[in-house]
Amino acid sequence: MQAFEWASSVVDSSRVSTFVISILLIVYGSFRSLNIEQEQKEKDRDKEKQAMVVSTSSLLAITGINSGSEGENVMQTISVWQAMCMPIGASISLLIMFLFFDSLQLVFAICTAVLAMVAFAFLLLPMCQYLLRPCHSNNKVSFGFCGRFTSAEILASVLSFLIVCIWILTGHWLLMDALGMGLCVALIALVQLPNLKVSTLLLIGLLIYDVFWVFFSSYLFSTNVMVRVATRPAENPIGIIAKKLHLFSVGNSAPKLSLPGKLVFPSLQNSGHFSMLGLGDIVMPGLLLCFVLRFDSYKQTQSLPSDANVTVLPTSIKYYHRITYFQCSLVGYFLGLLTSTISSEIFQAAQPALLYLVPFTLGPLLLMAYLKGDLKRMWTEPFRTWTQPKYLEV
Repeated sequence: MQAFEWASSVVDSSRVSTFVISILLIVYGSFRSLNIEQEQKEKDRDKEKQAMVVSTSSLLAITGINSGSEGENVMQTISVWQAMCMPIGASISLLIMFLFFDSLQLVFAICTAVLAMVAFAFLLLPMCQYLLRPCHSNNKVSFGFCGRFTSAEILASVLSFLIVCIWILTGHWLLMDALGMGLCVALIALVQLPNLKVSTLLLIGLLIYDVFWVFFSSYLFSTNVMVRVATRPAENPIGIIAKKLHLFSVGNSAPKLSLPGKLVFPSLQNSGHFSMLGLGDIVMPGLLLCFVLRFDSYKQTQSLPSDANVTVLPTSIKYYHRITYFQCSLVGYFLGLLTSTISSEIFQAAQPALLYLVPFTLGPLLLMAYLKGDLKRMWTEPFRTWTQPKYLEV
């Protein structure tokens, strides 16, 4: 009977929702990033062709057309230094939220709402572009110093603003999850890892950060800092403003807000039970999967050769060559999430998800890269241009 209850808790609707949504967010964010990168390359090629027709290369250097095309790139690439400093910065931010949450909760709520609104508009943009396709126009509307925007971007921003307003008024968990999903997709799509070296440094550093603040913070602060910050609700900005204006009826009725730094899914079977997963447990492995998806695509288009010194593989394990890095890492992410869920049920305590996600995603990836002969290239310069030799060995 106990075994049945344990198994049913693992496959609870809240757990299944967490699995499905997190994997869908990673897949969608990765392909969205790949699509943005390809569109940017096509625009750069078109501009180069137009520049070749209009003027000579010397004139281009004077007018700065090439530098202008590079400046339009919206992608942010993480450097080695940033990857090493990110766990430290995350720890400082976590401590600030833990120690000064009461005095700064209004600032946290407003900043989070603004970021979530922008990210959710990014999530809604493809849908708005599809809906407005029949009346599509390339004309942009100017909003002064804010910039120029298309009709689809304006519609996505308006819808996102309405969602944030409804979330502030109601504090509903579903709207909080929607805003969190927007943050996940935006970060995965717009932030890139340049190589496997940076990916490894980042994930291992965040693994240590996650383990320390979940397992050992209670020895220093008499409470689990990570869980405390993740589950602590913030005062509603409307309620705070209403109390300052002596509108106590409005202020007391305003619901407290759970900030969208996590995804929460209530259980349909057990009332009051819910499953929670931090956005970092989706975004950070998602950045790795986005990187390997870009490498899979680049390797396919460029027909990159494997390293010459790779060990000849037996026929029995050559099926690895038919599996892409993205497929391997995605399966590893699922297994890591499953292991984390089982561990939380066994120990009946919060678990640092990255403790399981990082080994299950990074470990098989490194092994497969070694077997395929791509490890050296992926470690330093995965996207460098390769020239085919004039004569090939048969």
